[in-house]
Amino acid sequence: MPYLIPLSAPVFDGNERVYIEKAMSSGQLATSGSFINKFENKFSKKIKTHQAVALNSGTSALHLGLVILGVGPGDEVICQSFTFCASANPIVYLGASPIFVDSEEDTWNMSPELLEDAILSRISLGRKPKAIIVVHLFGMPAKMKEIMEISEKYKIPVLEDAAEAVGSTYRELSCGSFGKIGVFSFNGNKIITSGGGGALISDEVTIIERAKYLSTQAREDLPYYQHLEIGYNYRMNNMAAAVGLAQLEKLDACVAKRRLINERYRIFFEDLPGISFQKESEESKSNFWLTTILIDEKLTGFSNDRLRILLFKNGIETRFLWKPLHLQPAYRGVPFYGGHVAEKLFLRGLCLPSSITLTYEDQKKIVGVIENELTKIS
Repeated sequence: MPYLIPLSAPVFDGNERVYIEKAMSSGQLATSGSFINKFENKFSKKIKTHQAVALNSGTSALHLGLVILGVGPGDEVICQSFTFCASANPIVYLGASPIFVDSEEDTWNMSPELLEDAILSRISLGRKPKAIIVVHLFGMPAKMKEIMEISEKYKIPVLEDAAEAVGSTYRELSCGSFGKIGVFSFNGNKIITSGGGGALISDEVTIIERAKYLSTQAREDLPYYQHLEIGYNYRMNNMAAAVGLAQLEKLDACVAKRRLINERYRIFFEDLPGISFQKESEESKSNFWLTTILIDEKLTGFSNDRLRILLFKNGIETRFLWKPLHLQPAYRGVPFYGGHVAEKLFLRGLCLPSSITLTYEDQKKIVGVIENELTKIS
Protein backbone atom coordinates (compact mmCIF):
# COMPACT_ATOMS: atom_id res chain seq x y z
CA MET A 1 0.00 0.00 0.00
CA PRO A 2 1.47 3.38 -0.97
CA TYR A 3 2.13 5.91 1.77
CA LEU A 4 -0.25 8.85 2.11
CA ILE A 5 2.84 10.98 2.72
CA PRO A 6 5.98 9.51 1.05
CA LEU A 7 9.54 10.21 2.10
CA SER A 8 10.83 11.73 -1.15
CA ALA A 9 8.72 11.32 -4.26
CA PRO A 10 9.68 12.45 -7.78
CA VAL A 11 7.64 15.18 -9.43
CA PHE A 12 7.30 15.48 -13.21
CA ASP A 13 5.55 18.77 -13.85
CA GLY A 14 7.94 20.43 -16.32
CA ASN A 15 9.21 19.52 -19.77
CA GLU A 16 9.75 15.82 -19.02
CA ARG A 17 7.04 14.50 -21.36
CA VAL A 18 7.92 16.96 -24.13
CA TYR A 19 11.59 15.96 -24.05
CA ILE A 20 10.83 12.22 -23.84
CA GLU A 21 8.62 12.45 -26.93
CA LYS A 22 11.41 14.28 -28.78
CA ALA A 23 13.91 11.62 -27.74
CA MET A 24 11.57 8.86 -28.88
CA SER A 25 10.82 10.53 -32.22
CA SER A 26 14.55 10.99 -32.84
CA GLY A 27 15.04 7.23 -32.68
CA GLN A 28 18.03 7.76 -30.37
CA LEU A 29 17.10 5.91 -27.20
CA ALA A 30 20.39 4.41 -26.07
CA THR A 31 23.75 5.94 -25.15
CA SER A 32 23.90 8.44 -27.98
CA GLY A 33 21.61 11.36 -28.64
CA SER A 34 21.27 15.10 -28.28
CA PHE A 35 19.77 15.06 -24.79
CA ILE A 36 22.89 13.48 -23.29
CA ASN A 37 25.01 16.36 -24.56
CA LYS A 38 22.42 18.94 -23.51
CA PHE A 39 22.19 17.45 -20.03
CA GLU A 40 25.97 17.38 -19.60
CA ASN A 41 26.36 20.97 -20.79
CA LYS A 42 23.59 22.32 -18.57
CA PHE A 43 24.79 20.37 -15.55
CA SER A 44 28.37 21.55 -15.97
CA LYS A 45 27.11 25.16 -16.12
CA LYS A 46 25.23 24.61 -12.87
CA ILE A 47 28.34 23.22 -11.19
CA LYS A 48 30.51 25.97 -12.76
CA THR A 49 34.05 25.51 -14.19
CA HIS A 50 33.71 21.73 -14.29
CA GLN A 51 32.85 19.41 -17.15
CA ALA A 52 30.38 16.56 -16.66
CA VAL A 53 29.95 13.01 -17.93
CA ALA A 54 26.39 11.63 -17.68
CA LEU A 55 26.34 8.04 -16.37
CA ASN A 56 23.71 5.44 -15.54
CA SER A 57 24.04 5.65 -11.73
CA GLY A 58 25.89 7.32 -8.90
CA THR A 59 27.48 3.97 -8.06
CA SER A 60 28.85 3.70 -11.61
CA ALA A 61 30.26 7.22 -11.21
CA LEU A 62 32.01 6.25 -7.97
CA HIS A 63 33.43 3.07 -9.48
CA LEU A 64 34.63 4.88 -12.58
CA GLY A 65 36.15 7.64 -10.46
CA LEU A 66 38.18 5.13 -8.49
CA VAL A 67 39.32 3.42 -11.71
CA ILE A 68 40.51 6.76 -13.08
CA LEU A 69 42.36 7.49 -9.82
CA GLY A 70 44.25 4.23 -10.33
CA VAL A 71 42.78 2.26 -7.44
CA GLY A 72 43.40 -1.46 -7.80
CA PRO A 73 44.02 -4.72 -5.94
CA GLY A 74 45.85 -4.28 -2.67
CA ASP A 75 45.24 -0.53 -2.40
CA GLU A 76 43.50 1.15 0.52
CA VAL A 77 40.87 3.88 0.21
CA ILE A 78 39.67 5.97 3.14
CA CYS A 79 35.89 6.29 3.23
CA GLN A 80 33.34 7.93 5.48
CA SER A 81 31.63 5.25 7.58
CA PHE A 82 28.32 7.07 8.04
CA THR A 83 26.96 6.72 4.52
CA PHE A 84 25.11 4.41 2.14
CA CYS A 85 27.00 1.25 1.12
CA ALA A 86 27.38 2.51 -2.48
CA SER A 87 30.08 4.91 -1.26
CA ALA A 88 32.32 1.99 -0.29
CA ASN A 89 31.24 -0.99 -2.41
CA PRO A 90 33.15 0.16 -5.53
CA ILE A 91 36.37 0.05 -3.50
CA VAL A 92 35.82 -3.68 -3.06
CA TYR A 93 34.82 -4.13 -6.73
CA LEU A 94 38.39 -3.15 -7.57
CA GLY A 95 40.02 -5.52 -5.11
CA ALA A 96 41.02 -2.66 -2.82
CA SER A 97 40.24 -2.30 0.90
CA PRO A 98 38.17 0.43 2.58
CA ILE A 99 39.40 2.18 5.70
CA PHE A 100 36.46 3.70 7.58
CA VAL A 101 36.51 7.04 9.39
CA ASP A 102 33.96 8.33 11.92
CA SER A 103 31.89 11.51 11.61
CA GLU A 104 32.08 14.80 13.44
CA GLU A 105 29.03 16.05 15.29
CA ASP A 106 28.41 19.30 13.39
CA THR A 107 27.69 18.16 9.84
CA TRP A 108 27.61 14.38 10.56
CA ASN A 109 30.19 13.98 7.78
CA MET A 110 33.81 12.79 7.86
CA SER A 111 35.82 14.19 10.75
CA PRO A 112 38.91 16.01 9.41
CA GLU A 113 40.83 15.24 12.61
CA LEU A 114 40.09 11.52 12.41
CA LEU A 115 40.86 11.56 8.69
CA GLU A 116 44.37 12.78 9.42
CA ASP A 117 44.74 10.24 12.24
CA ALA A 118 43.78 7.47 9.83
CA ILE A 119 46.23 8.64 7.17
CA LEU A 120 49.12 8.85 9.63
CA SER A 121 48.27 5.43 11.03
CA ARG A 122 48.15 3.78 7.60
CA ILE A 123 51.40 5.48 6.52
CA SER A 124 53.09 4.21 9.68
CA LEU A 125 52.09 0.70 8.56
CA GLY A 126 53.53 1.31 5.09
CA ARG A 127 50.00 1.56 3.65
CA LYS A 128 49.53 5.08 2.32
CA PRO A 129 45.89 5.39 1.13
CA LYS A 130 45.29 5.76 -2.60
CA ALA A 131 42.23 8.03 -2.29
CA ILE A 132 39.75 9.63 0.11
CA ILE A 133 35.98 9.35 -0.35
CA VAL A 134 34.08 12.07 1.50
CA VAL A 135 30.27 12.28 1.44
CA HIS A 136 27.89 15.25 1.74
CA LEU A 137 25.30 13.43 3.82
CA PHE A 138 21.61 14.22 3.17
CA GLY A 139 22.80 17.26 1.19
CA MET A 140 24.80 18.82 4.06
CA PRO A 141 28.26 19.97 2.92
CA ALA A 142 31.23 18.37 4.67
CA LYS A 143 34.08 20.49 6.07
CA MET A 144 35.82 20.66 2.71
CA LYS A 145 38.33 23.38 3.63
CA GLU A 146 39.93 21.20 6.29
CA ILE A 147 39.58 17.99 4.27
CA MET A 148 41.18 19.47 1.14
CA GLU A 149 44.07 20.87 3.22
CA ILE A 150 44.72 17.33 4.51
CA SER A 151 44.41 15.93 0.98
CA GLU A 152 47.01 18.38 -0.33
CA LYS A 153 49.30 17.89 2.68
CA TYR A 154 49.57 14.14 2.11
CA LYS A 155 49.08 14.20 -1.68
CA ILE A 156 46.04 11.90 -1.57
CA PRO A 157 43.24 12.76 -4.03
CA VAL A 158 39.65 13.29 -2.90
CA LEU A 159 36.75 11.61 -4.64
CA GLU A 160 33.78 13.71 -3.56
CA ASP A 161 30.53 11.78 -3.17
CA ALA A 162 27.88 14.44 -3.75
CA ALA A 163 25.19 11.87 -4.64
CA GLU A 164 22.80 13.46 -2.14
CA ALA A 165 24.00 17.03 -2.61
CA VAL A 166 22.93 18.21 -6.07
CA GLY A 167 22.38 21.94 -5.58
CA SER A 168 24.22 22.19 -2.24
CA THR A 169 27.06 24.70 -1.90
CA TYR A 170 30.04 25.27 0.40
CA ARG A 171 31.63 28.71 0.46
CA GLU A 172 29.42 29.53 -2.54
CA LEU A 173 30.94 26.72 -4.62
CA SER A 174 29.01 23.62 -5.66
CA CYS A 175 29.47 20.47 -3.65
CA GLY A 176 31.30 17.97 -5.82
CA SER A 177 33.62 20.62 -7.24
CA PHE A 178 36.33 20.52 -4.55
CA GLY A 179 37.85 17.08 -5.06
CA LYS A 180 39.84 15.82 -8.02
CA ILE A 181 36.63 14.05 -9.06
CA GLY A 182 33.05 14.65 -7.97
CA VAL A 183 30.10 12.30 -8.41
CA PHE A 184 26.32 12.76 -8.27
CA SER A 185 23.18 10.62 -8.30
CA PHE A 186 19.85 11.20 -10.03
CA ASN A 187 18.12 8.17 -8.58
CA GLY A 188 14.33 8.11 -8.25
CA ASN A 189 14.16 9.63 -4.76
CA LYS A 190 16.84 12.31 -5.17
CA ILE A 191 16.17 16.04 -5.30
CA ILE A 192 16.12 15.79 -9.11
CA THR A 193 15.92 12.50 -10.98
CA SER A 194 16.48 10.96 -14.38
CA GLY A 195 14.79 7.77 -13.19
CA GLY A 196 18.19 6.22 -12.68
CA GLY A 197 21.38 8.06 -13.42
CA GLY A 198 24.49 9.78 -12.20
CA ALA A 199 27.29 12.07 -13.25
CA LEU A 200 31.04 12.42 -12.85
CA ILE A 201 32.65 15.86 -12.91
CA SER A 202 36.19 17.20 -12.98
CA ASP A 203 37.99 20.35 -14.06
CA GLU A 204 40.70 18.20 -15.68
CA VAL A 205 39.98 17.55 -19.36
CA THR A 206 41.98 14.32 -19.37
CA ILE A 207 39.77 12.88 -16.60
CA ILE A 208 36.58 13.79 -18.47
CA GLU A 209 37.87 12.29 -21.72
CA ARG A 210 38.91 9.08 -19.96
CA ALA A 211 35.55 8.83 -18.18
CA LYS A 212 33.69 9.11 -21.50
CA TYR A 213 35.99 6.53 -23.08
CA LEU A 214 35.76 3.97 -20.27
CA SER A 215 32.01 4.44 -19.78
CA THR A 216 31.35 3.42 -23.40
CA GLN A 217 33.12 0.05 -23.21
CA ALA A 218 36.52 1.62 -24.02
CA ARG A 219 35.70 1.45 -27.69
CA GLU A 220 38.31 2.87 -30.04
CA ASP A 221 37.27 5.47 -32.63
CA LEU A 222 37.38 3.04 -35.56
CA PRO A 223 34.78 1.79 -38.09
CA TYR A 224 34.80 -1.57 -36.27
CA TYR A 225 34.80 -2.64 -32.64
CA GLN A 226 38.26 -2.58 -31.11
CA HIS A 227 39.14 -2.38 -27.43
CA LEU A 228 42.64 -1.83 -26.08
CA GLU A 229 41.47 -2.17 -22.48
CA ILE A 230 38.45 -3.23 -20.44
CA GLY A 231 35.64 -0.67 -20.34
CA TYR A 232 32.17 -0.41 -18.81
CA ASN A 233 28.59 0.05 -19.99
CA TYR A 234 28.07 3.07 -17.73
CA ARG A 235 26.79 5.84 -20.04
CA MET A 236 23.42 7.46 -19.37
CA ASN A 237 20.87 6.76 -22.10
CA ASN A 238 19.15 9.49 -24.12
CA MET A 239 15.71 8.87 -22.57
CA ALA A 240 17.04 9.27 -19.03
CA ALA A 241 18.96 12.37 -20.11
CA ALA A 242 15.74 13.87 -21.50
CA VAL A 243 14.07 13.46 -18.11
CA GLY A 244 17.18 14.69 -16.31
CA LEU A 245 17.39 17.83 -18.45
CA ALA A 246 13.78 18.76 -17.65
CA GLN A 247 14.42 18.13 -13.95
CA LEU A 248 17.63 20.17 -14.03
CA GLU A 249 15.67 23.17 -15.31
CA LYS A 250 13.81 23.14 -11.96
CA LEU A 251 16.78 22.50 -9.66
CA ASP A 252 16.85 25.94 -8.04
CA ALA A 253 13.12 25.79 -7.32
CA CYS A 254 13.47 22.27 -5.89
CA VAL A 255 16.28 23.35 -3.56
CA ALA A 256 14.26 26.37 -2.42
CA LYS A 257 11.24 24.18 -1.65
CA ARG A 258 13.24 21.59 0.28
CA ARG A 259 14.89 24.33 2.29
CA LEU A 260 11.45 25.80 3.07
CA ILE A 261 10.24 22.38 4.21
CA ASN A 262 13.27 22.07 6.50
CA GLU A 263 12.68 25.56 7.89
CA ARG A 264 9.06 24.73 8.68
CA TYR A 265 10.03 21.55 10.50
CA ARG A 266 12.49 23.51 12.63
CA ILE A 267 9.80 26.04 13.54
CA PHE A 268 7.23 23.33 14.31
CA PHE A 269 9.66 21.41 16.54
CA GLU A 270 11.35 24.33 18.30
CA ASP A 271 9.24 23.99 21.46
CA LEU A 272 9.29 20.18 21.54
CA PRO A 273 11.90 18.74 23.94
CA GLY A 274 14.44 16.19 22.78
CA ILE A 275 14.32 16.77 19.01
CA SER A 276 17.27 18.37 17.18
CA PHE A 277 18.44 18.86 13.60
CA GLN A 278 21.56 18.54 11.45
CA LYS A 279 23.53 21.77 11.80
CA GLU A 280 24.14 24.08 8.85
CA SER A 281 27.13 26.41 9.15
CA GLU A 282 27.20 29.95 7.78
CA GLU A 283 29.55 28.88 4.96
CA SER A 284 27.28 26.02 3.87
CA LYS A 285 23.98 25.86 2.03
CA SER A 286 22.41 22.43 2.10
CA ASN A 287 19.81 21.36 -0.43
CA PHE A 288 18.16 19.55 2.53
CA TRP A 289 17.38 16.64 0.24
CA LEU A 290 16.00 14.96 3.35
CA THR A 291 15.17 16.68 6.60
CA THR A 292 16.65 14.60 9.39
CA ILE A 293 16.15 14.73 13.15
CA LEU A 294 17.80 13.29 16.24
CA ILE A 295 15.63 12.03 19.09
CA ASP A 296 16.78 12.14 22.69
CA GLU A 297 14.72 9.33 24.18
CA LYS A 298 15.37 10.55 27.73
CA LEU A 299 13.55 13.78 26.92
CA THR A 300 10.93 12.58 24.44
CA GLY A 301 10.09 9.26 26.05
CA PHE A 302 10.17 7.48 22.69
CA SER A 303 12.87 6.14 20.39
CA ASN A 304 13.39 6.71 16.70
CA ASP A 305 12.01 3.23 15.99
CA ARG A 306 8.88 3.81 18.05
CA LEU A 307 8.29 7.08 16.20
CA ARG A 308 8.93 5.39 12.85
CA ILE A 309 6.28 2.75 13.59
CA LEU A 310 3.82 5.35 14.86
CA LEU A 311 4.17 7.48 11.73
CA PHE A 312 3.94 4.36 9.55
CA LYS A 313 0.58 3.53 11.13
CA ASN A 314 -0.56 7.02 10.09
CA GLY A 315 0.50 6.49 6.47
CA ILE A 316 3.69 8.55 6.84
CA GLU A 317 6.94 7.18 5.41
CA THR A 318 10.19 7.73 7.32
CA ARG A 319 13.59 6.08 7.26
CA PHE A 320 16.43 5.47 9.67
CA LEU A 321 19.67 7.32 9.06
CA TRP A 322 22.39 5.24 7.39
CA LYS A 323 23.74 2.40 9.50
CA PRO A 324 27.52 3.03 9.71
CA LEU A 325 29.49 0.84 7.33
CA HIS A 326 31.94 -0.28 10.01
CA LEU A 327 28.96 -1.92 11.75
CA GLN A 328 27.70 -3.68 8.61
CA PRO A 329 28.19 -7.47 8.54
CA ALA A 330 29.55 -7.23 4.98
CA TYR A 331 32.42 -5.08 6.29
CA ARG A 332 33.18 -6.95 9.49
CA GLY A 333 36.83 -6.56 10.45
CA VAL A 334 37.55 -3.52 8.27
CA PRO A 335 39.77 -0.95 10.06
CA PHE A 336 37.81 1.92 11.64
CA TYR A 337 39.13 5.18 13.05
CA GLY A 338 36.95 7.04 15.49
CA GLY A 339 34.56 6.63 18.35
CA HIS A 340 30.77 6.38 18.49
CA VAL A 341 29.50 9.51 16.71
CA ALA A 342 28.15 7.72 13.62
CA GLU A 343 26.73 4.91 15.74
CA LYS A 344 24.87 7.35 18.01
CA LEU A 345 23.48 9.23 15.01
CA PHE A 346 22.13 5.98 13.59
CA LEU A 347 20.58 4.95 16.91
CA ARG A 348 18.87 8.31 17.42
CA GLY A 349 18.11 9.58 13.92
CA LEU A 350 15.16 9.58 11.55
CA CYS A 351 14.54 11.00 8.06
CA LEU A 352 11.25 12.85 7.68
CA PRO A 353 9.11 13.28 4.54
CA SER A 354 10.72 15.95 2.36
CA SER A 355 9.07 15.77 -1.09
CA ILE A 356 8.61 19.12 -2.82
CA THR A 357 4.88 18.32 -2.96
CA LEU A 358 4.73 18.24 0.85
CA THR A 359 2.21 20.83 1.97
CA TYR A 360 2.02 22.91 5.12
CA GLU A 361 -0.96 20.78 6.17
CA ASP A 362 1.05 17.58 5.60
CA GLN A 363 3.80 18.86 7.86
CA LYS A 364 1.28 19.87 10.51
CA LYS A 365 -0.12 16.34 10.41
CA ILE A 366 3.34 14.82 10.87
CA VAL A 367 4.16 17.14 13.76
CA GLY A 368 0.69 16.58 15.25
CA VAL A 369 1.32 12.83 15.46
CA ILE A 370 4.56 13.50 17.34
CA GLU A 371 2.96 16.09 19.62
CA ASN A 372 0.17 13.63 20.51
CA GLU A 373 2.75 10.99 21.38
CA LEU A 374 4.60 13.43 23.64
CA THR A 375 1.31 14.35 25.33
CA LYS A 376 0.51 10.70 26.04
CA ILE A 377 3.92 10.12 27.60
CA SER A 378 3.89 13.28 29.71
